[in-house]
Amino acid sequence: MAEKAGVQPGDTLLALNGHPVTDVLDYRFFETEPVVSIRWKNGAGEETERTVRKGQYQSLGMEFETYLMDRQRSCRNKCVFCFIDQLPKGMRPTLYFKDDDDRLSFLFGNYITLTNIDDREIDRIIQMHISPINVSVHTTNPELRCRMMQNRFAGDALRYLWRLAENGVRLNCQVVLCPGMNDGAELERTLEKLFSLGESLLSVACVPVGLTRYREGLYPLEPFNAETAGAAIDILERWGEKFLAARGSRVVYPSDEFYLIAKRELPPVEFYEDFPQIENGVGMLRDLEDEFLFALEEIAPHDVARTVTVPTGEAAFPFLRALFDKAEARFPGLTVRLVPVKNEFFGGTVDVTGLLVGRDVKNALLPLDLGDEVCLPSAMLMADEDVFLDDMTVPELANALGVPVRRMKKDAAGQLSDLLGE
Repeated sequence: MAEKAGVQPGDTLLALNGHPVTDVLDYRFFETEPVVSIRWKNGAGEETERTVRKGQYQSLGMEFETYLMDRQRSCRNKCVFCFIDQLPKGMRPTLYFKDDDDRLSFLFGNYITLTNIDDREIDRIIQMHISPINVSVHTTNPELRCRMMQNRFAGDALRYLWRLAENGVRLNCQVVLCPGMNDGAELERTLEKLFSLGESLLSVACVPVGLTRYREGLYPLEPFNAETAGAAIDILERWGEKFLAARGSRVVYPSDEFYLIAKRELPPVEFYEDFPQIENGVGMLRDLEDEFLFALEEIAPHDVARTVTVPTGEAAFPFLRALFDKAEARFPGLTVRLVPVKNEFFGGTVDVTGLLVGRDVKNALLPLDLGDEVCLPSAMLMADEDVFLDDMTVPELANALGVPVRRMKKDAAGQLSDLLGE
């Protein structure tokens, strides 16, 4: 569409219908009209303006040098719990970049702290009805937020939550809980203040702080234990019941990791409603179980002469073992050797599957009889590449182990199919 109007590669877009275009949000918002005036300039600096007619919401078809049409905004905070600050040196550069970009919150679901934007940007979000916005809150105590995020403006930025809510912008919130800092009475205060956001508050996910061995010179933090994790669950479930009674939705959810640390049974699948915070590890295991059991029922029982090995993080081992036992019972001859892998790379304190590195997986599996194949949970690998966090590739792992290695599919039905080799 834009090409027919005369826009050429290398030209610079200036405005749509008289509105200056500074980034992809401007472009996406102002291109939706059926009649669009495009103003641009070529490499010689000559400006041209043409009007095109198109279907409403039909794209103008422009592609830009960067996806955002702008530089990605990096984080201005120095949070005491930041996982990136706990990474060892020598990993790929992209792992050390801390984004805090409201445009990525809308486009990809990233979480932002609201410390990296100003009133003008908030006005734009409201004007464009950009919703939902995902916000890392951590605490609604302004002084404590400044201390936790080591940013003197972090407390004042909380006012944006209420401005957005008052103007109908829906909010998903995240709280990283640190024992002795923002749990207990401070968590009660945070949830009470968030309750006042009204119907604009869609969900609140609370996750435990993750600590690695690479914390030299960083703020002293302690991990959650069974007792402190249980106390956090009690507060969160009680507030979830309060939201449920008042609004018909639970809103507040502890992540699965809290239940695993506390050694408590996960809530039933109905607890999680429509799984609003599954990407934060809230209800992920129950959702997997529900889909896996459904997939089991969809395939008629039959003999399977197959042995596979599946490495996993230590935290999820008991839960997954129970699932795979059901698969073995339904398909005689199938053996799933589930191996809990200790995360030596990060110091043994991180036990989730998604943060296992290739060398720890290799070292855990090398001494074992691996059967016909190794099946890797996709959470261990980059989204678009078969590469671990430590840059080991799947082919390199397969070569070291001497057996085929496959990346399992993300969905439960696909994972069952991988286990069966079908």
